[in-house]
Amino acid sequence: MDLAGLRARAAAGEIELAFLDEAGFAQAHPNRSAWTPVGEQHRIEARRGPRLNVLAALLSTGRTFFVPLWHSVTAALFAAFLGLLKREVDKPLVVVLDNASIHRAAAIAPHLKVLAAQGVTLHFLPTYSPELNRIETLWRLVKHRWMQPRQRDPVELEAEVTRILQAVGTQYQMAF
Repeated sequence: MDLAGLRARAAAGEIELAFLDEAGFAQAHPNRSAWTPVGEQHRIEARRGPRLNVLAALLSTGRTFFVPLWHSVTAALFAAFLGLLKREVDKPLVVVLDNASIHRAAAIAPHLKVLAAQGVTLHFLPTYSPELNRIETLWRLVKHRWMQPRQRDPVELEAEVTRILQAVGTQYQMAF
């Protein structure tokens, strides 16, 4: 079934549709562009430190489900995340995701079969089409609109990302 058909089924309440992806957050906020008066140099402190990786699903109900991690996202963590996500949903779950190697790793195939038996279906997007995954818009908004560009320590970074993701759909709105 195509994405439009899945959205229609979710709108009818037949399934829960989850747009899933991973994103990394650095303690030094990305500086995409800036304005600085003529003759002055633009500077932002850029201390290095561990990255916060977040596995998240943007659900058709409008809420997010996420797990912050201070280490790399692996195929095993991805499979575990799907299991946790399924516990949050009381109807068949269709997960829309890209073709990252951790999503298709042979090592997690047995876990994915168990999840399929529980009503979890993976819907892979065509290659090189991130614009079809709604959560990509969420990541852009979080990083470049809702978070202020400043240096954060690890505790502040995780707290701010958590606060924002918990408030998606209420305090923070996405429009399509």
